[in-house]
Amino acid sequence: MEVSRIRVLFLIALCASTLPGCALFGRGGDAPPEAVAPAATASDALGEPAADSPIIDPRVERREIRRTRIDTEDFELGAYVGILSIEDFESNAVYGARLAYHLTEDFFLEGTVGHTQAGRTSYENLSGSADLLDDDDRDYTYYVLSMGWNALPGEIFIGKNRAYNSAFYLIAGIGSTRFAGDDRFTVSGGFGYRVLPTDWLAVHFDVRDHVFDIDLLGKKKIVNNLEAHLGLSIFF
Repeated sequence: MEVSRIRVLFLIALCASTLPGCALFGRGGDAPPEAVAPAATASDALGEPAADSPIIDPRVERREIRRTRIDTEDFELGAYVGILSIEDFESNAVYGARLAYHLTEDFFLEGTVGHTQAGRTSYENLSGSADLLDDDDRDYTYYVLSMGWNALPGEIFIGKNRAYNSAFYLIAGIGSTRFAGDDRFTVSGGFGYRVLPTDWLAVHFDVRDHVFDIDLLGKKKIVNNLEAHLGLSIFF
């Protein structure tokens, strides 16, 4: 009898150890394991973003860019009017035209032609004698080819919100003057100031001295004929 009980106990123990899901030991073989929550990191505790999250948002709104139009006009054509003081022949109105070619931002070539009418000399007014020149010989016309240098380029400000490009320049050249019935070699020099209200329009103020030899009164001498004029020109 003892042998039979031992066999029965042995069979029960064998079944308990080999059969899955046996309720004798309180285990369920088919039950899934419980999920374990990840441990909180130091960055989560401090409220900082995770290392794999971007610090800067790369999304940038596209902006419309307007490209500035750069003018490439190098030629300048204009006209001017002013006063020309002919030595010994009073001061009279002068008018003329200019054509310039800008070689670089600093240097330019300029051709000018101007005309005026000479007045009477002090000798003619005081002596009361016959006129030294007839009306045709009093015509004064000059042609000059000059080289200019933009010595002080910059801007001029008008009010709080307006600024215009400008330049103070020096200019010198040679040419010919038709006066008193003869053509005279002329040296010209001076300075000017240019202001650009727009990218195609310029306002000029110039002072020039036209120098040549003359022997009208019987003695040869060098005369200085000062001119000041105001003009407009366009770029093309």
